[in-house]
Amino acid sequence: MNHPTTVVLLDLDGTLTKSDTGILSSAIRTYQKLGRPVPTEDELSTFVGPPLIESFSNHGLSDCADQAVALYREAYTKPTFDDPLNPGGEKIPGMFLNEVYPGIPEAMAELRRRGYFLALATCKPEPQARKICDRFKLTELMDGLFGASLDNTRIHKAQVIRYGFDAIHFDEEEGDRAVMVGDRWTDVDGGHYAGVKTIGCRWGFSVPGELETHGADMIIDTVGELPDAVDRFFETIEPAR
Repeated sequence: MNHPTTVVLLDLDGTLTKSDTGILSSAIRTYQKLGRPVPTEDELSTFVGPPLIESFSNHGLSDCADQAVALYREAYTKPTFDDPLNPGGEKIPGMFLNEVYPGIPEAMAELRRRGYFLALATCKPEPQARKICDRFKLTELMDGLFGASLDNTRIHKAQVIRYGFDAIHFDEEEGDRAVMVGDRWTDVDGGHYAGVKTIGCRWGFSVPGELETHGADMIIDTVGELPDAVDRFFETIEPAR
């Protein structure tokens, strides 16, 4: 990476893709496989964003959270569900019950045209994130892709950000700057814990007031605003690390 560089860190679920169908379907199947009561719709909605092991622990499966994560990953990564785009065809994994938000590829391409270094920073395990991005042709629009580890040693957003910074040799002393773009409190808090300011996006899965309560440094409503918002961010805000 050349210095100085302006890095745009992008969340995946709820920021680049509308992924709730696959996540929630896999979570529901996990509870059913374990013979446990399925959480309410409102409780299930909180599964999009935080680390899985924490979500299961917080919603009735603290005694078997590791087993729950394993069952979830089975449904999420192996052919399990009917493909809504191909009824009667082969089964698909939960991670492909997913769609890119309209305008995201164009926004990413524009950000790169403007000279930004784009890197995925997701709490989803990195191998899964790469398969999703490959399938939906997002990988080719990025300069880096960083996710959680499968062994739970790197599961929080701040850990992923620091891991990504190490990989790209991010160096603030060389003039590098960064911003985290995401839809949930985990993105805002994770960015701040890693010393990175944040742009919150309302088109994802945050509840009303969530981004404000957690102190997002800028908030935008639509995908189309993203390139200009990033420009304004780096023009007017000096991210502190």
